[in-house]
Amino acid sequence: MAIALSTLEADGLSRAVGVLREWQNDGAPMQLHPGDLGWFWRSGTEATAAAVRTWSRDGRILAVGLLDGPGLLRLTIAPEAQQDEELTRRLVEDVTEPERGVLPRGKVSVESPMGVLVRDLLSEDGWNADEPWTPLCRDLTEPVKAPGVRIGVIGPEQAHVFTTAHRAAWDGSRFTEERWHAMVAGPPYADARCLVAYDDRDNAVAAVTVWSAGPGRPGLLEPMGVHREHRRQGYGEAICVAAASALRELGSSSAIVCTPSSNAGAVATYKSAGFRQRPEVRDQYRDA
Repeated sequence: MAIALSTLEADGLSRAVGVLREWQNDGAPMQLHPGDLGWFWRSGTEATAAAVRTWSRDGRILAVGLLDGPGLLRLTIAPEAQQDEELTRRLVEDVTEPERGVLPRGKVSVESPMGVLVRDLLSEDGWNADEPWTPLCRDLTEPVKAPGVRIGVIGPEQAHVFTTAHRAAWDGSRFTEERWHAMVAGPPYADARCLVAYDDRDNAVAAVTVWSAGPGRPGLLEPMGVHREHRRQGYGEAICVAAASALRELGSSSAIVCTPSSNAGAVATYKSAGFRQRPEVRDQYRDA
C-alpha cells in the first residue's frame, strides 16, 4: 500500500496521541512526546489538529509530525519503521516540497530522533545541522526525595497562579488562563499535572507541567521555568525534583526533558535535580 499523508480532523487527534504513547520507551532517543501535543493544545483543539500531520500505510500510522511554529516540523517515527526506505523517501519529499502542505518556503527545520534513516537522506539532500540541544533523563525506579519547598498542584481555581508564574519565567509569554483551560481540556492532560513551587512568603516562584505517556514509559517536563526575580535560589532544582516525584506517582519509568545547550543554567539546574545528561541532538534545516 502507498504511504498516505494526512492533516487530522479534531476527532483524529486522540489516535495520534495514542500512537505517540505507544512509541515512548526508555531505550529510545529523544522524540516527539504526547506531552508536546498536550502543551500545544493551549492553542485549542482545532489549531492543534491543523498542526499535526500523520503518515500511514494501510491505515496504520507510521509517523507523526507537529508543526510547532511556521517553519519547524517535530517528527517522530514508529520504532519498527525508522529504517523503512519507502516511508523515509516519502517523508523527505513531503518536507522538502512546499506544495505538499507540510513546510513552507524559506528557512525551515525538521526535528527527528537520532539514528532514523530520514536524517541521513535529509543530510544527503543538503539539509544542515542546526544548534545543539541537550536531552536529560532521570530514572524513576527509586523514590524521589522531598523538594524542600511547598509544592502546589494546580486545579482550575488556581489557573491564574500558574499562568502568572509562567509569564514571569518566560519573556514574551502569552500564556493566559483561557489558554490553560484549553490545554487541560485536551486528552493528553488526563495524565498530566501543573505544579507550582512557593517560597516561605507564599510567592509562586517556579512552575512546571509534567506529562505521563502511561505506566512504564518516560514522562516529559514541558515547560519548566523560574520567576525571573527568584532565580539562583534553588527553586529550579526544587520544582524539577517535584516534577520527577509527580511523574513517578503517575507511573512513569523516567523523567525526560530537552533544553538548548546554550542555556547552561537550565542544563545545570536539571543535573542538580538528578537528571543525567545525554548526547546532544540537533535539528536539520534548509534555507530555501
